[in-house]
Parts: sequence; C-alpha cells; structure tokens
Amino acid sequence: MKNILTIAMLFLTVTVFAQNKNAKASLEVDGVCMMCKERIEKAAIRTKGVKSANWDIKTHELKLIYDERKANLETIQKNIIAVGHDTQEMTATDEAYNSVHPCCKYRDEDIKADHEGGEKKN
Repeated sequence: MKNILTIAMLFLTVTVFAQNKNAKASLEVDGVCMMCKERIEKAAIRTKGVKSANWDIKTHELKLIYDERKANLETIQKNIIAVGHDTQEMTATDEAYNSVHPCCKYRDEDIKADHEGGEKKN
C-alpha cells in the first residue's frame, strides 16, 4: 500500500511540473488596425516558444501563451518592436516604425482619430 501511494505521489509531482512550462501573459502593444494586428501577432508567434498570440485592436492588449523554457517576455517584445510597434516597456526604433504601412502610423494623432472614427486632435 505504501508503494502505491509513493508511486501515485511521484506521478502527480511529475504531472504538475510538466504543466507549468506554459505561461500566460499580456502586454500592451500600440497599433490601430487589422494590418497592425496581423504584424504584431506574427512577430510574437515567430518567437520560438510562443504558442498563442492574440492582439485586441480596441484594448491594445496582446495575450500570450508561451513556453517559459524557450521564450521570455523581453525576447517577445524585442521581436514586436523590430516590426515597428511600441510596447509599454519598449519603443520601436524610428527606422522600424517608419517601415509600417502609412495607415498604421499609431503615433500620429490624425491616424489614430481616423481609425477611431473620432475628431482629429490639433
């Protein structure tokens, strides 16, 4: 009976450790449209270890599921800023930002207003 309990506890411990490899996180990433969404998600998903990336246009929240043994948030953010999108903690270079489509210039108040359907700010 004692051996069965020991084996069961060992199995349970191994199962718990195996499940902890996937982490969930969310990041704030700037963007304004569906082209931005595609670019942001693609940059995240191309990071080794990222299993899921879903960016919300309205909230600017990027929800991630990734293997902590293969990726970390810093690497994911570096890949996102490399394609021209700022995160809350990192800013894309001017060169990377200027490479995005003109309709995706999220730093421009007029472009943001156009996408929100609101008034342009002067």
